[in-house]
Amino acid sequence: QVQLVESGGGLVQAGGSLRLSCTASGSIFSINTMAWYRQAPGKQRELVAFITTFRTTNYAESVKGRFTISRDNASNRVYLQMNSLKPEDTAVYYCNKWKAQTYDYWGQGTQVTVSS
Repeated sequence: QVQLVESGGGLVQAGGSLRLSCTASGSIFSINTMAWYRQAPGKQRELVAFITTFRTTNYAESVKGRFTISRDNASNRVYLQMNSLKPEDTAVYYCNKWKAQTYDYWGQGTQVTVSS
């Protein structure tokens, strides 16, 4: 059974930090590059960062140098450390396999709100 559970979001002031966590079922996690996505109100979902099973990482230009993605293969978890947060980072954040499509299963996401 596919499962994705995101947590760690909240309200933070600009310049602050948050650490998001995602627990994924083994069927998704073990063989896949994992990713964090976000969707702001009125905008399409966008890729934030991804990490391969060998821990190679890649980031969207807008978060490069501020966000760090990591994974714990033993516990099927993916993390997103977000530093120097900006109001434009406000969105619902989701984790999933890399290149997940709209028709794939998605978790409920976790809301991140950055106040100015």
